[in-house]
Amino acid sequence: MVFTSVTFAFFLPLLFILYWAIPKKLRWVVLLAANILFYMYGGPVYILLMLAIALVTWLCGYRIGYGGAKEGSRSSKYLLSAAVVVVLGFLAFFKYADFAIGTVSSIWSMLSIGFSPSTLKLALPLGISFYSFAAIGYVVDVYKGKITAEKNFLKYLTFVSFFPSVLSGPINRAGDIMPQINDPADFDYDLAVTGLRQMLWGFFKKLIIADTLTLYVDPIFNNVRFYFGFTLVMSTILYTFQIYCDFSGYSDIAIGTARLLGIDLKENFRSPYYSRSIKEFWSRWHISLSTWFRDYVYIPLGGSRVSEGRHNFNIMLTMLLSGLWHGADWSFVIWGGLHGIYQVAEDFCHRHLSRKEVRGMKEKDIKRSVPWNIGHGILTFAMVAFAWSFFRANNTSDALYIASHMPRGLVHIAGSYIMMLNNMHLDALKLTNIIIMIVILMAVDFVGLKHDVYKLFGKLPAWARWLIYTVVTVFVIVMTLNGGRHQEFIYFQF
Repeated sequence: MVFTSVTFAFFLPLLFILYWAIPKKLRWVVLLAANILFYMYGGPVYILLMLAIALVTWLCGYRIGYGGAKEGSRSSKYLLSAAVVVVLGFLAFFKYADFAIGTVSSIWSMLSIGFSPSTLKLALPLGISFYSFAAIGYVVDVYKGKITAEKNFLKYLTFVSFFPSVLSGPINRAGDIMPQINDPADFDYDLAVTGLRQMLWGFFKKLIIADTLTLYVDPIFNNVRFYFGFTLVMSTILYTFQIYCDFSGYSDIAIGTARLLGIDLKENFRSPYYSRSIKEFWSRWHISLSTWFRDYVYIPLGGSRVSEGRHNFNIMLTMLLSGLWHGADWSFVIWGGLHGIYQVAEDFCHRHLSRKEVRGMKEKDIKRSVPWNIGHGILTFAMVAFAWSFFRANNTSDALYIASHMPRGLVHIAGSYIMMLNNMHLDALKLTNIIIMIVILMAVDFVGLKHDVYKLFGKLPAWARWLIYTVVTVFVIVMTLNGGRHQEFIYFQF
């Protein structure tokens, strides 16, 4: 089941009524049933994999928490290692087996070795990357004593399978969610209304902006070798906004849905395209994943409390693993590597090249100046957008073609612009509509830099709020039913 389906439009109101109608102590039971029904709707067989991962991590966490195994003891380390190995083993088998076989086959082919193993052609279980990381995080936090191990397996399964975020995040932490499952909150009207506003904005971003941009982006990236120059540049820029609206739209709907049930999920995006550095970008983009890698990979490696060379290694390894997490192809590894190189370069410049004072202005004052913010913001956006071309490319070969052919013909500005419009089947009206949508998106994000947009919206007069609710809802429905191209959420494939 997906958020944009008609089925979900009936599923959520029924769950909302039932969830708040029953006694508090039974709400987790209803929530667990809803989680399983939601996940099994698209294919019941893979619920067994989720159950296996949940059972292994719960048992290991229980033994660490209540079996007498102390933090740092040999038995607790064995239990932690066993849980991590099993979960990553499942993840590697289903997600990376074919990638590994294909890579080995390519190497053997280069060495003129005749044997070529066949791929397994395994279907990727929906959400496995997300609930696997949530489960690993739970065991690690129990091992470190940050949280208490959950005694009730079914309540723990409710956390692992939490339906708003099970398919595409945010990646939840047990320390945040388990207390809300064990001790449900009373109905909070303001929280529920805020959730509905966030859902509506999420649907707008997904169905209106992301799916509209798909019409112009996919034909180019699926046939990149027919294009060059400004066509590739424009397609990359539009994809930069497409993936943001697609993924942050999902997160908005997930967080809003959880709020309807009185459960508060952590923010997953915070105006990322207003970042002034790559490091800042990763503090604003897919926050639940970036903080997961920070807490469970980067910091255990030593973080920044090591030598400069080791620090650079820690950054590169973390970003390469983040790239590999996103997909089983070398183009994703290159994408992660680019972000690692960006951050290493930024760190080097800050350590060795930045001037603490320019024309009498101290560094902190320079960073507060408008020209500095705009310049670094544009540079950061350009670097992020360029890296997205590797992320979106169908394979590594296409990604390298895009990178090498983007500059071609750009000196002929007028000709490149006209060619881009023809290649992407854009006219003045369509391009204007796209620009308006992006301006609206960035305006809302700009306000979100300093304010809670959904609470701020609630301060408008009632007539203004309901007018906007009605207009946006009707617009989403009409545009979706009349010529809209629905596409599954991009991050379902990860």
